Amino acid sequence: MRFSGLAPYSLLLVSLRDLPLQNGVPAAYTDCLGSSYYGIYGARRAFVLDQPCLLSSFSLMQLGTIVRLQERDGENLVWLEHRPMDPSLVSASFDSELDSLLWKLRNPSVIDVQLGTATHGSQIPLQPPPRKELTVLHRTHDGALLSASDAALRALDTQLPTFWRYTPFPASPLPLIPVPPRAKERLREALATIRFNHIVAAIVNGISVHHLQKDVRHLTGEDPASTLATRHSFSEDAPRAAAWLKAQFEALGAECELKHFQEGFAPNVICKYTGSEETTETLVLGAHYDDRGSFGEVRAPGANDDASGTAALLGIARAIVRRGVVFKANVLFCAFAGEEQGMIGSKAYAKELREQGANITLMIQADMLAYRKPGDAPQLGLSDPALVGTPELTQILANVSAIYSPELTVGHFPYPGGSDHRSFHEQGFPAVQVYERADLIADPMYHNSGDLSDREGYDFEQIKSIAKVELATILHVAGFDWDNVDEPEQE
Repeated sequence: MRFSGLAPYSLLLVSLRDLPLQNGVPAAYTDCLGSSYYGIYGARRAFVLDQPCLLSSFSLMQLGTIVRLQERDGENLVWLEHRPMDPSLVSASFDSELDSLLWKLRNPSVIDVQLGTATHGSQIPLQPPPRKELTVLHRTHDGALLSASDAALRALDTQLPTFWRYTPFPASPLPLIPVPPRAKERLREALATIRFNHIVAAIVNGISVHHLQKDVRHLTGEDPASTLATRHSFSEDAPRAAAWLKAQFEALGAECELKHFQEGFAPNVICKYTGSEETTETLVLGAHYDDRGSFGEVRAPGANDDASGTAALLGIARAIVRRGVVFKANVLFCAFAGEEQGMIGSKAYAKELREQGANITLMIQADMLAYRKPGDAPQLGLSDPALVGTPELTQILANVSAIYSPELTVGHFPYPGGSDHRSFHEQGFPAVQVYERADLIADPMYHNSGDLSDREGYDFEQIKSIAKVELATILHVAGFDWDNVDEPEQE
């Protein structure tokens, strides 16, 4: 968000639990909050309010934290946060890491720029950027609100420590759209019908671990035949990864397009299997194919985050082709870019679908499916609908998992989930994230150039188990016909 002359406006940050908005904005606050919403940041909703609105209700001022916005022409409003991590991975306090990051950004001459080694042996150094203008407007225990120049915003993407992420505020308010009652009722009807189906079991069991491995290792560059060293949204390799994904899905019978959403970013890959019935009903499976590497390093294999979710999409597509499945409703397979820069790609696409009046029954985002902490059983983490998402959809996935992937321990992870399902949730579409744990992030290679598939804890069988849940959900909710065939796996 580029803001100019916002003073005397104020930012209101409200906990998701204190303002869940499952049924829309409370009537007492509709006039003020309904037109001043700027999205979700960490576990908070953000509203930018003018003075008359802010002073119109004492209870409104008590909803959350008020931050006075300063008048800083032409700068960006940015939320910077530390992701919730397993305590075993946290080596420094939030405050010390934040202070260190801000100091380095403001003093680029002393930044220790690390050199990364790409798969094919070439070193890819990043040049220290010029001095950046940053102002901290507000700090919490896990995040900070910044005003940042354009140069500082660009630098954030390359200088963030491993467990941090940033999200720019949008240029204008967002619609605050709850999931409509009819969409929830559609899911409740589907939930009531879900029972074990031997045909569904046969189809989902056709997801191939062999192909999951091949697809992940092509995306990471671990396959010697792959030319990809990174899938960072701003890299030259990312559009090549997008083109490869498009070709794979098209070979599996989908109609695909590369949708560009912002200059400088790689495109979203949007693929469609048209339903056999005359219906606008559409179900969405998503993952993000872009990634991040270590601090100061361009090499970014992203085997878990999120080649695992992207490969699951391909694995699902291969399984339906292998069994001759034709969905009755329309199904979209979406590989998003720009997730690591604040879900920019999925925000653009979800907004486009809303503007088109799309009839979206559900959206399932697969992000980080592969890592299993030593000693843990295989798990399926679901985004907590008390924070972000739709309870009916979350329950469908939990029930489906118990039927078709009973080896998975299912639960909610204890934070909103910072992935592309949020973009759909904010547009009023039923949405959920599937994830590798019902707990905090435990992958030691998270946002690290060591995020490869050939390492301890990377579990292709867990990817398959979670992908089975995704596919079984789509089969039950969309409906399908099949040819009762079992085509051999293709190399």
